[in-house]
Amino acid sequence: ACEYGRIGFVTQDDVLFPHLTVKETLTYAALLRLPLTLTKQQKEKRALDVIYELGLDRCQDTMIGGSFVRGVSGGERKRVCIGNEITINPSLLFLDEPTSGLDSTTALRTVQTLQDIAEAGKTVLTTIHQPSSRLFHKFDKLIVLGKGSLLYFGKASEATDYFSSIGCSPLIAMNPAEFLLDLANGNLNDISVPPELEDRVQMENSETETRNGKPPPQVVHEYLAEAYELRFSENENKLMDPLPLDEEPKLKVLSSKRQWGASWWQQYCILFIRGIKERRHDYFSWLRITQVLSTAIILGLLWWQSDSKTSRGRQDQAGLLFFIAVFWGFFPVFTAIFTFPQERAMLSKERAADMYRLSAYFLARTTSDLPLDLILPVLFILVVYFMAGLRLSAGPFFLSMLTVFLCIVAAQGLGLAIGATLMDLKRATTLASVTVMTFMLAGGFFVERVPVFISWIRYLSFNYHTYKLLLKVQYQDMVPPLKGIQTDNGSREVGALVAMIFGYRLLAYLSLRRMKLHS
Repeated sequence: ACEYGRIGFVTQDDVLFPHLTVKETLTYAALLRLPLTLTKQQKEKRALDVIYELGLDRCQDTMIGGSFVRGVSGGERKRVCIGNEITINPSLLFLDEPTSGLDSTTALRTVQTLQDIAEAGKTVLTTIHQPSSRLFHKFDKLIVLGKGSLLYFGKASEATDYFSSIGCSPLIAMNPAEFLLDLANGNLNDISVPPELEDRVQMENSETETRNGKPPPQVVHEYLAEAYELRFSENENKLMDPLPLDEEPKLKVLSSKRQWGASWWQQYCILFIRGIKERRHDYFSWLRITQVLSTAIILGLLWWQSDSKTSRGRQDQAGLLFFIAVFWGFFPVFTAIFTFPQERAMLSKERAADMYRLSAYFLARTTSDLPLDLILPVLFILVVYFMAGLRLSAGPFFLSMLTVFLCIVAAQGLGLAIGATLMDLKRATTLASVTVMTFMLAGGFFVERVPVFISWIRYLSFNYHTYKLLLKVQYQDMVPPLKGIQTDNGSREVGALVAMIFGYRLLAYLSLRRMKLHS
C-alpha cells in the first residue's frame, strides 16, 4: 500500500455526525484527508475498502445516530471512529481507551479488529480500561505505569512472571489485567507481599502499616518502581548512551507546512454538501414547520384583510410589519447561536487532523444553512401577506420578501458571532436574549423620541432597519405618507443590513480563529 499519513489518533469519545450514514462519514473523511494525488474515485474506493476491512458493510447505509437518533451499535460506532483514522493508512495508530462503555463481546471484537490492523504491518498503541482476560492475551507488548513511573515494559505474556519474580504473586486465580491494575494502584489485597517490602515497612515505622497488615500504596509503588529500575537499568543505560558527535545520524527535518488533502474549493464543496445532509432533518422537522405556519395563520386572522386606506388602518398594519421584523430577527438568532458551540468537539478533532482550512469550514457552514433557512420565511410571507391584505402587486410583495431575507441573514450573523465568541450555550443564550430585547425596543415602534445619548442603539438594530424598509415598501407612494417615513428609496437601510451581514460574520470568524483548536 502506498503511504498516505504517518499517525492516526482515535479519541475516547466518539465524535461523529449523528445524521450521516456510515458510508457518508467515511467517504467525507477520505475525500478530505487523502492526498491530492489521488482522484475522487480512488478516495471513494479507499473508503469502501475500509468499510469491508472493518466489517461495517452490513450497516454502511445506516445513520450513525446519537442521543436522540437511533443508529448503529456502540461497537460499530467505535469501528467507524477507527475507520476515520485508518482511511489515511497510518504507520502508527494511537487509541484512547477504545473499549470504554462497550460490553465484553463487543470490546473483544474491537480489539480483534485492532489486532488485524497490527498484523497488516501497522503499530497500534492503545490505553485500555479494565480488559477481560481473553482481551489481555491479545496484546503483544505491555506498558504498566503508576503515578507516571514505569513499572513494567515488555511482552504481555511475561508480565505476571516478572512481578512474581520480585515477590508479588496473586494468591487466588485472577484476571492478569486486574492483578496488574491492583499493583499499579499499590493495592496488595489477594497478592503476596515481598519479604523486602515487609522488612522495609517494619524498619521505617510500624505505624505506616495499614489495618489489614498490608503496606500503604505509596510504599508499594516506590518498591515496584525501584525494582523495575534496578532490573533493567543496565539495558536502558546502553540504549541511552549518547552517540559520539561524528557518528550522529543526520536527522531529516520534516516540513512543517500542512499537507491538505483537497483544494480550498473542494473542501468548501465537500463541507457544504455534508452540512446540508447533516442538518436537513432539523429544518424539515414538523415542529419548526408547525411553529412558523401556526404563527403566520394567527397573524393572518388577527389582521384579516386590514385596511391601508385610512390612517387608523395603516397604524394597525405598521404593528403587523413590526412583528414580522421582530419575529424574523428573533427566530434566526436563537437558531444560529447553537451552530459553533454544538460542533466545537468535531471542529477541534477535524482541525487537529488538518482535514480542512478554517475559512473553508466557516463559509461552508454559514452558507449551507441559507437555502434551508429561506424556505420557511417564504411560506410565512405567502400566508401572512395575502391573509392580511397588504399591497397586492408583485413589486411590494417581492421587496417585502427580500427585506425579510436580509433581516434573517443579518440576525443569523449576530447569532453566529455570539455563539463563536462565548462558545458556551448558557452564556450565549443570556447575552442574545438581552441583545435581541434591546434591538426590539429600539426598533422604532414602541418609542419614536429616543434621548440623543442612546439613540445610536437603533442604528445597530436590524429590527429598526427591517421595520423602516417594510414601511417604505408598503406606504412610500401613498398620500399622505405615514408619520416618520422618509420618502427615499431605502438604500441606507439596505446598506446597514448588508454591513451587519458581513460584519457579524467577520467577528464570528475571528473568534473561531482565536479559539484554541488543538487543545
